[in-house]
Amino acid sequence: MTLETTTAMDSTRDDLRLTTIVVTTTFTIVFLMVCAVGKKSVQLNEYSAVFYCAVLCIGMQWVAWIPASIGKTERYYDLTGGLTYLTVVGFSLWAGSQSEPPSSRELIVSLLVVVWSLRLSIFLYSRIHRTGKDGRFDRLKTSPIRFLVPWTLQGLWVFLTMIAVIVINTQADSASPLGIWDGVGLSIWILGFGIEVIADHQKTAFNKDSNNHGKWIDSGLWSYSRHPNYVGEILLWTGISLFGVSCFTGLERVAWISPIFTYILLTKISGIPILNKRALEKWGDDLDYQNYRDRTPALFPRFIKKP
Repeated sequence: MTLETTTAMDSTRDDLRLTTIVVTTTFTIVFLMVCAVGKKSVQLNEYSAVFYCAVLCIGMQWVAWIPASIGKTERYYDLTGGLTYLTVVGFSLWAGSQSEPPSSRELIVSLLVVVWSLRLSIFLYSRIHRTGKDGRFDRLKTSPIRFLVPWTLQGLWVFLTMIAVIVINTQADSASPLGIWDGVGLSIWILGFGIEVIADHQKTAFNKDSNNHGKWIDSGLWSYSRHPNYVGEILLWTGISLFGVSCFTGLERVAWISPIFTYILLTKISGIPILNKRALEKWGDDLDYQNYRDRTPALFPRFIKKP
């Protein structure tokens, strides 16, 4: 009994340590970002609109974490993320309108985020509703303290991916006219969004086929990249960030961290590393899977495929 109690206490301390590190790091990053890009933002009650957007991003996740931790469920995790994107888009447009009516650029980037967010959140919710759970949360949701980590990181994810849009929408200065970089950004967004949609559709169709139970997908876009949906994700946020080329000045250019953060998060922290580990646990000893990994890049496809 004493050993069990000691083990539980050690586990709680570890959870507290991890959560404290994540929360502290998140708040530090958000604070520095607000200070950097919020100076030319519309001011509301002596605070920048960027600050309020940051509060929404983190606050909505923490509110949702309360019932989720009580019910030990991740079922509404992705829906909450999608709702946060929509809320921040709406709020940032409203805040910017306190200075002047929304410009064409503001409306376009906001629409791009709305389309992407609705599509992805509905897709992810449908997937978890179909499968019953998301394996990424199996260990996390057993402890309320530990479960706060993914919700906090989702708040950071929303804020940093949205930061270019937030800055564009909340600028107090008059908007510059649309230019060539806006067209380039829109083209890259369309390419990335198309890749993500096609990749998700191909994998969903593959998994629905009972003949593919327990197998990995290596057809369609998945024959060129082991994570083509992530390629699309990085490209579309790169496209959105390019809308800032014509209107960002000074430290506002820090908002171009959006696609860089997306790349780092998906390739180094929560995306590819976790999925690679799970894949190797399932098929690491399978020679065909080893050959697939060898000839197929983890992310960006090669122009010449390995035989």
